[in-house]
Amino acid sequence: MFFGISDYSAFVAAIVLFLAIPGPGNLALITSTSKGGLAGGLGATLGVIAGDQVLMWLAVAGVATILATYPAAFAAVQWVGAVYLAWLGWKMLTAKPGDAPVLNIRPRHYFQQAMAITLLNPKAIVFYMAFFPLFVDPEHHQGLVSFAVMASTIAALTFIYGLGMTLLTHHLAERMRANPQVGRWLEKLAGIFLIGFGVKLAFSK
Repeated sequence: MFFGISDYSAFVAAIVLFLAIPGPGNLALITSTSKGGLAGGLGATLGVIAGDQVLMWLAVAGVATILATYPAAFAAVQWVGAVYLAWLGWKMLTAKPGDAPVLNIRPRHYFQQAMAITLLNPKAIVFYMAFFPLFVDPEHHQGLVSFAVMASTIAALTFIYGLGMTLLTHHLAERMRANPQVGRWLEKLAGIFLIGFGVKLAFSK
């Protein structure tokens, strides 16, 4: 028993697994690193962490219940997120050589971009609302302390994962800079994936 968490090791394993699943956050991290180097990747990592923390505490506060009670509000946020992801993807897909990068070079912009991508996925709130109770022991639960430990664990694991992905992507990007054509094709591929994520978010039930 660890701060009211029934199986902390299983909780950690589940978070690591979820981090490895491809999604908009991973794509934003990779793209930010390839464009902005280590500073861009770390900025995006912190943006994902900040967005996740907001969603987690909204879930704890019961926002998921409100979204479930008012489907129109849930659908509206869902569509905003879908349109935003698709817009980013379209910008990347149609970018021409010499155009300004879709993701700005300054690390704070990578932070803002990654946080926005994370926040504009309302289903994450529902996910956390359903996920947390799986690892909470009702008899030993310590209220906000238990949730704070969970949130801190997720933040720490996300930072470690993001740092690893940033270092790996930066290493590969250094080799690809010798061939700009490869970089342009990868950017277009990233754009296609972002559009796909947007469409999936819009029409998933």
